[in-house]
Amino acid sequence: MLIDFVGSLATGFGLMGIVLLVNRLILRNRIDRWIYPATVAFGMVAFTIWAEYTWPTRTIEAQPQLTLASENGEAVFYRPWTYIWPQVTRMTAINLAETRTHPDQPGMVMTQVVFIGRWEPTRGVVVIYDCVNNARADVVEGVAMNGDGTLEGAEWFPLEADNPVLRTACAAVEEGNDGRASGA
Repeated sequence: MLIDFVGSLATGFGLMGIVLLVNRLILRNRIDRWIYPATVAFGMVAFTIWAEYTWPTRTIEAQPQLTLASENGEAVFYRPWTYIWPQVTRMTAINLAETRTHPDQPGMVMTQVVFIGRWEPTRGVVVIYDCVNNARADVVEGVAMNGDGTLEGAEWFPLEADNPVLRTACAAVEEGNDGRASGA
């Protein structure tokens, strides 16, 4: 948050410096002085909007082991433009570095699902997806994996076939992920 604040100040004052130079050197002081604080305000607002709308892309690109599965956007009244262009506030990603299959259970994928929220701590949970039966089991206390890859004590939750996180996890294994999704 502090970095965004410093970035918005730097953008605002940098833009003001450009306008100041153009006004003094090219326009010979033809623009009134009110333009300087207006330029700072415009620069700060423009940077803030840019930062809010590009953070999902910048966050995923900064972590190459993550593959984006879904985004959740929201519209809020104090940002009326979000009713036209909803702002992404939460994302769900699959950690490819933690994605595994068992040789005896090729239709099941164990992966880390990462929940990323704007201005919120990132959380990760280990989940097993059944790509054949479209189901999910959370790896929690009391769940154990047998030697053949089957689970004991797991509660399976049915999912829709087009669930984006299920499809992303299963596609990650189908593509091979450069050898990262091999049996472990």
